[in-house]
Amino acid sequence: MITADLAGKRALVTGGASGIGLAIVTMLARMGAKVAINHLEDDPAGAAKVAELSEQGLDVIATPGNISIPGSAEKMVETAIAQMSGIDYLVNNAGTSGTRDKIPPSDLVQMTEDFWQLLLGTNLIGPFRCAHAAASALKESRGAIVNMASIAGIGEQGSSIAYAASKSGLVSLTRSLARGLAPEVRVNAIAPGQTKTPWTEDWPEERKQWARDQAVLKRRSSPEDIAETALFLCAGASMVTGHVLVVDGGMTL
Repeated sequence: MITADLAGKRALVTGGASGIGLAIVTMLARMGAKVAINHLEDDPAGAAKVAELSEQGLDVIATPGNISIPGSAEKMVETAIAQMSGIDYLVNNAGTSGTRDKIPPSDLVQMTEDFWQLLLGTNLIGPFRCAHAAASALKESRGAIVNMASIAGIGEQGSSIAYAASKSGLVSLTRSLARGLAPEVRVNAIAPGQTKTPWTEDWPEERKQWARDQAVLKRRSSPEDIAETALFLCAGASMVTGHVLVVDGGMTL
């Protein structure tokens, strides 16, 4: 595992109370950063994880809010920045598939207006809201943004047409923000393959085995694999911006 000295650094991780987000929070905090954990206001796991990590001696705070709601996202970011007296890293991890099961591309009926609005509002517009709200503070610190895309955003199907489109949009947004926030702020994205998280663990075993078989490394990614990549893009990679780093064990080779 790579390591870094993040003493004095400040990070905000959206969707930080479970899965990949929690792994990123934990890794950044263990490296010495102060980390704001964003979670939905009605999610009891948020306060519980903040308490648990605090008991471990990590410097974390709770910043509840819904990034899919205009105003809520911006207020959450502004609160986090105020509580930490600035920000160095923004990790736009929060996202949703909107479904527990894959929706085949031929099933257009389930691609309702509400479904599209949910996925675009959370997976694409939400990260923009957060980046917009944090832009000035990130420029001041010469910081970095990491967006959580997906291999569904670079040609794989993913869970639905809308999900793939939202993640493709996030890839494009990453590149546009990299241009728009340069030279002070670097903006990159991670495109994970199938990852072991609470959301995927109740999937059928054959679906998980398919991912292992497809990957040349013959395993599914862990949240820590993705967190390590986020750490690299935040604390290192000083000449990397506008890049999408695929972390899938070779699933898409």
